[in-house]
Amino acid sequence: MRAVVGVPGREPSVPRESREPVRTGTRGIDPGHLLAQLLPMARGLTGEYGLDRVVAVVVGAAGLASLGDALRAELPGALARELGVGTVVLAADAVTAYVGALGPRPGAVVAAGTGLIATGTDLTGWRRADGWGHLLGDSGGGAWIGRAGLEAALRAFDGRDGGSAALRACAEERFGPLPGLPGLLYPRTDRPAVLASFAPQVADCAVHDPVAAGILRAAARHIAESAAAVCPTSGEPRVALTGGLTHLGDPLLAPLAEELARRLPRAEQVPAEGDPLHGAVRVASDLVSGRLTLPSDERMFSVVHTKGD
Repeated sequence: MRAVVGVPGREPSVPRESREPVRTGTRGIDPGHLLAQLLPMARGLTGEYGLDRVVAVVVGAAGLASLGDALRAELPGALARELGVGTVVLAADAVTAYVGALGPRPGAVVAAGTGLIATGTDLTGWRRADGWGHLLGDSGGGAWIGRAGLEAALRAFDGRDGGSAALRACAEERFGPLPGLPGLLYPRTDRPAVLASFAPQVADCAVHDPVAAGILRAAARHIAESAAAVCPTSGEPRVALTGGLTHLGDPLLAPLAEELARRLPRAEQVPAEGDPLHGAVRVASDLVSGRLTLPSDERMFSVVHTKGD
């Protein structure tokens, strides 16, 4: 979790960060655990920044669309009681990623890190594709690439078709003897992150290894498919990629540019302007200055007015 404070026309504060993931349980995202991390950061930042109170809060939460019922029910009231907040924006992190990348413009943004989700808007509503997690989807994301690379390594170890000696060597260097890989991987609660940690090795091998290059071409197809599924069908939309996969460089980005041009010939491919934190700051700035034009959505983007103090 990261947090900043600011006022329009002034640079935001230096972010504070908590590296502890917010818990999820039978009620979805745990509002109490989120508040336990957010409130100390908010109070410390407002004091350092010279603010007496917080007028509005923008929360960009992973899993809000499907796991956010408790947050929607409890967070606005809690922030009003604890910080005197008058307005709370609850946004899926895919939406803050979108705004950080493109701002309030029509288009599509694929947020690709460990997982993958595509978000699009024509400024009258939101659409999303994928983001179903590493077991059911996130196709083309970091965990997907890493898993495909490890599968190719194991195929080489077995002597099956489709194996890669280069990826086998990388996997053995990183994880040790491959027969021990299931025991290292399956019991872990952070399996997606472990799988995604192998994606950079796949990109490195792709320069000289056709199997690794094929994995990244397949990832590019999946990413472009998700972008095309959410991109507006009229006008002059923009499309951008944001997240950690941008660091894989040309082995992924070159085939992705080709796939996007083929599937979305009307869309202009642009670099992301900023990250999800920039997006949250932009939403907050537009909100307090009366310039917020983003469409509301019950599960992905809602503005809640509270009484505050």
